[in-house]
Amino acid sequence: MVRGRIDFIELPCGDVAEMQGFYGAVFGWEFEQFGPTYACTMTGDVDIGFQADTPEQSDAPLPVIQVPDLEAALASVEAVGGDVTRPIFAFPGGRRFHFRDPAGNEIAAHKPD
Repeated sequence: MVRGRIDFIELPCGDVAEMQGFYGAVFGWEFEQFGPTYACTMTGDVDIGFQADTPEQSDAPLPVIQVPDLEAALASVEAVGGDVTRPIFAFPGGRRFHFRDPAGNEIAAHKPD
């Protein structure tokens, strides 16, 4: 078992600027831009990201769980029969993998750099 906590939620979208404008106006959030198709808050609490790169998008909001040992988390998911939908990959700020739980929800686990 690997302890972890949700620290990020990634939302699929069509237009990052539109999402930034909406959430900025409603909640006063500020965003870090990571290219034309991705932006996120960087508060250090539970952050939110907007993914407009269609091949990279999940089908629904993607909860992301921070773990201290990514390989151990992957092994735990596989040991209990979780379906790994995306093996470990690097992204700006860390590494992560995606999996489906028994109900079919897509979740990600990540370890920051």
